[in-house]
Amino acid sequence: MKLVAGAFLVGAAVLYVIARLITKADGAATAGWVGYMQAAGEAGMVGGLADWFAVTALFRRPLGLPIPHTAIIPTRKDAIGQSLGEFVGINFLAEDVIRSRVRRIEPSRRVGEWLVLRSNALRVTEELAAGARAVVDLLRDEDVQAVLEQVVAARIRAFRVGPAAGRLLGQLVADGAHRGLVDLAVEGVHAWLLQNREIVTDLVARQAPSWSPRFVDERVADRVYWEAVRVAREVLDDPNHRVRLSIDRLLADLARRLEDDPATQAKADELKLRLLDHPEVRRVVADAGSTLRRIVLEAVDDPDSELRKRTTDVLIAFAARLTNEPELRDKVDSWVEDVASHVTTNYTNELTTVITDTVQRWDGVETSRKIELQVGRDLQFIRINGTVVGAVAGVAIYAVSQLLL
Repeated sequence: MKLVAGAFLVGAAVLYVIARLITKADGAATAGWVGYMQAAGEAGMVGGLADWFAVTALFRRPLGLPIPHTAIIPTRKDAIGQSLGEFVGINFLAEDVIRSRVRRIEPSRRVGEWLVLRSNALRVTEELAAGARAVVDLLRDEDVQAVLEQVVAARIRAFRVGPAAGRLLGQLVADGAHRGLVDLAVEGVHAWLLQNREIVTDLVARQAPSWSPRFVDERVADRVYWEAVRVAREVLDDPNHRVRLSIDRLLADLARRLEDDPATQAKADELKLRLLDHPEVRRVVADAGSTLRRIVLEAVDDPDSELRKRTTDVLIAFAARLTNEPELRDKVDSWVEDVASHVTTNYTNELTTVITDTVQRWDGVETSRKIELQVGRDLQFIRINGTVVGAVAGVAIYAVSQLLL
């Protein structure tokens, strides 16, 4: 385009030279059609040179001469970037502009129509899985353990376990849900007694006075043993045995004291703290952190995992609601508007700084070259038009002068 524009300027110069040669050859003053020709060439050269200077002055100094107000883009690059950032902030990041744009594009409807397709929902699920994996990869087992201890353990420490445990225990006793545990405990005691007769009888015999005959001690111990076996069997077989009823009363009383008695509640909290500080409990927490991390990684890496399937189904269900429920769409669009408005209202300077900082980092000459490559083609038409318009204007002025003089 520079060559084309230069050709127009050269054409005007050739036209002028030819006119001058014709006039000089005839030995007469410029007149008739030769005068019009000379005026067109002369004015065309002036217009072409003026526009060449104007276009060139934007990007560099014409002919390398230090003429003031030339090489505008290289020398005023930072000011141009600042003005461009302010222009974008005022005209594109204004709150009313953002809200109007969000309202016009209806983001919730578009998202719903796109996301309701399973293939698109699967793509979103895959991206979410990749993001989750990246986050989990950043976390070490120690980090997960620390989070569990800080969040879960801290909440447990601050939680008053007594009243809640009392209500739970009272409800379990009232519903008879504890009876299975009682059965299990009594059955275990009965089985242990049957398997450890010698231990029981020896233990009872050792409690006898030293002056008591040995055979008497053995008979008493044996009697105690079998009585214990019988009682355990009766408790196991009779749902309404008085031992069971006494256990019910004991548990009910414990539940009441856990709810109402400060001393019992303090003991429950003390037991809770001792359990939390126990090394084995801490080890379990550490193992739970590692297990949780491994489970999450396996779930997000497996395309057929239940987690990813459910995520996809939830996305499709939500997209269907966005498509079919105008009230939900309006609510979501309102949220998007508020978020976009908040961002542009509070962070406009940070957003426009991207423009100004980027322009400041550019080299002046390189910036000028890049801009010239983008818009230079159109600017060359200014030179062409300047040459043509100048020539036409020259002819018009010459014609008017001929008529008036």
